[in-house]
Amino acid sequence: MTTVDTPATTSSVAQALRKLYFVRFAFQLVWAGLVFATASQLGPLGIALVVIYPLFDVGAAIVDARSSKAAGTPYGLYVNIAISTLAAIGLGVAGTAGVPGILRVWGVWAIVSGIVQLVVGVVRRKMGGQWPMILSGGISVLAGASFFMGAAAPNPMLTNIAGYAVLGGIFFLISALRLGRAAKGK
Repeated sequence: MTTVDTPATTSSVAQALRKLYFVRFAFQLVWAGLVFATASQLGPLGIALVVIYPLFDVGAAIVDARSSKAAGTPYGLYVNIAISTLAAIGLGVAGTAGVPGILRVWGVWAIVSGIVQLVVGVVRRKMGGQWPMILSGGISVLAGASFFMGAAAPNPMLTNIAGYAVLGGIFFLISALRLGRAAKGK
C-alpha cells in the first residue's frame, strides 16, 4: 500500500491523481452513455463495451501506480490491475453467455475491486480528497452484490452497470475537486 510522508510527495501525487480522476470521470460518463444507447441488444458492441471498461481501469491503475510510486509501493493498485485484467477476460467470455453472465462477472469484479479501492482510499486519506473514493469503494461492494443477485432476475439489464459507472464517475469528479488543495501543496 502507499504511504504519503512529505508535503512535496503529497502535492505531486495529488496533482497526478487529480488529472487522472478528471479523465476517469469523463470516460465513465461517455461509456455509460454508450451502454445506455446500446443496452437493448447485447451484440458485439455491447460485449466490447463491457470489456473496455475494466481495460480502462487497468490503464488508469497503471498511471496511478506510476505517479504514486514516489509515495511508496502501491501494492493495492497492482492488485487492482490483476483483478481488472481478469475481469476483462471474464467479461469477454461471459458475453457469449448473455447478460446474466456479464452481470455475475461484473458483480464479482465490483465487489473485489471495491474492497481494494476502499483500502487504497483509507491508506491515502491523509492526502485529502479520498473520502469520495472510500465511499465509492464501499458502494461498489454493495452494487456488486446487487449485480450478482440481479443476474437471476427474469429480464436482467446492462443499464444497471451504466448507472454504476455514472455514480463512480461522480465520485471521481468529487475526489478530483477535493484534491485541488492537496495538489497545490496546501
